[in-house]
Amino acid sequence: MSQAACTSVPRAGTLLDIVRAQTEIAKLGLDLGGVMAFVTERVQRLTRAGGAAVELAEGPEMVYRAASGIAAGQLGLRLKRKGSLSGLCVETGAILRCDDAETDPRVDREACRRVGLRAMIVTPLKHFNTIVGALKVAAPRPHAFSEEDVMVLALMSELIAAAMYHAAKYETSELYLRATHDSLTGLPNRALFFDRLRQSLDLAARTGGNAGIVSFGMDGLKPINDRHGHRAGDAAIKEVAARLARACRPADTVARLGSDEFAVILPGIDGSPDAESECERLTEAVRRPFPFEGRNLELSVSAGAVAFPEDGTEMMSLLDRADAAMSVVKRLHKARAVRPVAADCR
Repeated sequence: MSQAACTSVPRAGTLLDIVRAQTEIAKLGLDLGGVMAFVTERVQRLTRAGGAAVELAEGPEMVYRAASGIAAGQLGLRLKRKGSLSGLCVETGAILRCDDAETDPRVDREACRRVGLRAMIVTPLKHFNTIVGALKVAAPRPHAFSEEDVMVLALMSELIAAAMYHAAKYETSELYLRATHDSLTGLPNRALFFDRLRQSLDLAARTGGNAGIVSFGMDGLKPINDRHGHRAGDAAIKEVAARLARACRPADTVARLGSDEFAVILPGIDGSPDAESECERLTEAVRRPFPFEGRNLELSVSAGAVAFPEDGTEMMSLLDRADAAMSVVKRLHKARAVRPVAADCR
């Protein structure tokens, strides 16, 4: 099917869900990365898809800037525009539906098999009359989507397009920044972090080099919010971000991955001992009180470090190990119930 016709009107319940989604998106304000992540999760549910993604066109590539479900592991992945259904969607500006990847000549059959998808719909994302990307839903079974699903995807893509307009209303060059950076701290967001981590690990693998990952979790953010309000909590998050950014080396990437979660990519380190040393140094750079409205609030983080290739060569496995190491330290800090002392980053 070369082009999907949007003639089927979604059911009243589905339309109500889309209106509710619009309300939630309004709460996210100028956080374009957050909007894209929210829409992918919501459109996956509304269409009963196996996964969903936002792919932005960046030069000759399509880059996964938000992903959910079976596509979640592809976050940050870069694929050639030519030969992909998403690339064709950007080129033509048309909503495209593939009912069976095994028989559709427009798709990369082997790539679809690797991901485990058989059916998909892609709809263009427009910004200032330019097609800048595509919103996609995918399923592991053929003929998974209906005409109603096509309309749902089209309506949800308009919500992203509106967010793009408002996030970068006066300066089109801001679109990439808004899509790849956290609105509160200005740090790279999860999508850009995964993009850079893939590139860093690929470079290390090609050159026989090393790379490190440090996972950070803030200690005591909830008590700060409970005792002093969310403005204090936001100030604490911004302070952690600023301290990590100042302490990192120029080649490092520090990103905010979640509410109280941060991570740092350490390219070119000298194995696990170097990763652990950097972990401890960065932890110490954060750990000291910060002033907020006439009082000093405690600030600290728990952290865990891993090194490529010593601790693994697969990206998600390395991230899981870094998170697990960080969680062990966080539990230790909670058990002490006092301000933590020297970090154990192993």
